[in-house]
Amino acid sequence: MPAKDVYHNVVKTALVKEGWTITADPYTIKYEELQLFADLGAGRTVIAQRHQ
Repeated sequence: MPAKDVYHNVVKTALVKEGWTITADPYTIKYEELQLFADLGAGRTVIAQRHQ
């Protein structure tokens, strides 16, 4: 697993404060014999209301 850069925790904290959920840290991508790492996996719940 690669080392995290100096911005990793700052970005992670900012995402969480904005309502994002960190789903993986790091996010591992496996394809055949390769294994890749993205810094973060994150998702945001979308909430919508219909006004009548």
